Amino acid sequence: MQIKPIIAALRHHKAGTLLIALQIALTLAIVCNALFIIHLRMAHMAQTSGVDEANLLVIQNGWVGKPAAGENASMLAADLATLRKVPGVVDVYATNAWPLAEGGTVYGIGHTPDKLALVTSTAVYFVDDHALATLGLKLVAGRNFHADEISATGPDHVAPAEVIVTRALAERMFPDGSALGKMVYVSAKPSVIVGVVERMQAPWVDNFAAKWADYATLVPYQLMDSAGANYMVRAVPGQRDDVVRAAPKALLAANPMRVINRDNGVQTYADIRADAYKSDRGMAILMSVISVMLLAITAAGIVGLTSFWVGQRRKQIGVRRALGATRGDILRYFLTENLLIGIGGVLIGIVMAVTVNLWVVTQFEMARLSLGYVIVGTAVLLVLGQCAVLAPALRASKVPPVEATRSV
Repeated sequence: MQIKPIIAALRHHKAGTLLIALQIALTLAIVCNALFIIHLRMAHMAQTSGVDEANLLVIQNGWVGKPAAGENASMLAADLATLRKVPGVVDVYATNAWPLAEGGTVYGIGHTPDKLALVTSTAVYFVDDHALATLGLKLVAGRNFHADEISATGPDHVAPAEVIVTRALAERMFPDGSALGKMVYVSAKPSVIVGVVERMQAPWVDNFAAKWADYATLVPYQLMDSAGANYMVRAVPGQRDDVVRAAPKALLAANPMRVINRDNGVQTYADIRADAYKSDRGMAILMSVISVMLLAITAAGIVGLTSFWVGQRRKQIGVRRALGATRGDILRYFLTENLLIGIGGVLIGIVMAVTVNLWVVTQFEMARLSLGYVIVGTAVLLVLGQCAVLAPALRASKVPPVEATRSV
C-alpha cells in the first residue's frame, strides 16, 4: 500500500491527527515512567529482611506504673522465662528495635572515635545470646555472643566491647579483608567484631535510609526501660497463630501489671511488613490505576476518531470499492493510517518520557529510566492502537460500492 496518499489524507485532518498523536505521546511518557516506578516499588517491597518472618511475632509490653530501680532486670528475666515456656515457642529475646519497624537507633560507625571520620551509618540492635536463634539469622563468620557478655543499659548508652555486624557492613568497613577481630567505633570506645551474619535489614525502609539499609550492628545489651519492653518471639513452623493467642495470656497470668495493646501490641511479621511498605504499595496501585486509565482513554480516543473518519469517508470508501478495492485493501488502509499516527505519537512520547524521567531523577534522586521500559511502552501503545482501530476499520471495509452513487 502506498504511504503518500495516506499522508496526504491525514493533512486534511490535521487537528484530529495531532490530537491523537499527542495523546499517544503523553500516554507513553506517563506510562513508561509509571511502570518504572511500579517496578522500583515492587523491588523495594520484595527485599528480604534476613529474619525468619514467617514464624516471628513481636510483643510490645508496657508496664503499669514505674518499676522501682533494679526491678527492670528481674521483670525482664521473668517475662523471657515465661515466654520460653509457652507451647510452640522456639526462643525469645528482648530488643529495642527490629527490621521494618520504623524505629530504633542509628549510629555512625568508623575506624576512629572521631565522628567526623565515620565510614557510614548503621542501625543498632540490642540483642542477647538468644537473638540469632530467635531471628533465624545465619552466622557466616565468627561466633555468637556469650551469656556473660550481655549487660544492661539505658536507651542512650551504647559502648559495646563486642559487636556482631552484617556481611554488607563488614565488607563496607573492611573491603580488603576479613572483619573478624577488627576494631570499629560506634562510640568513643572501640568495639571488636566477633561475628558476621548474612543479612539483617535496618528498621527503616524509606529512601533516606536506603543507602545503608543492609548495615546493621548487633550489640550485647538488654534495654532497661521503665516504660516497658519489646519481645521478639519465634514460633515453631505452623504454630505462630497459636503463639500469638497464648503468649499475651501467659504474660498477663504471670504479672497482670502490664499493658499489651490489643491492636498492635502483638504483631506478626506479615503485619509489620504490610505496615512498613504501605506507602510503596499505595504508590504502585496508584500508578497502575493511572496507567490503565490512560491506556483506556487513549484507546477510546482512537476508536472515536476513526469511527468519525469512517462516517465522513463513506462515499470515498464506496468509490474505492467501485474501482476495485477489496475489503482487505480498505482494512489495511485504516490500519496503516493509524499506525503512522501511532509512530508519530510514540516518537514524541519517547522524548517526553526521557524528559520526565530526567526531571524525576533530579527532583527525587531516583534511578534513570531503563531503555527496556521505553521499548515495552512503545510496543504496547502501537499494539493497543491497532487493536482499537480494528473495529472501525472492519466497519469501513464493509461499506458497499453502492455508497459511491449516494449523495452526501
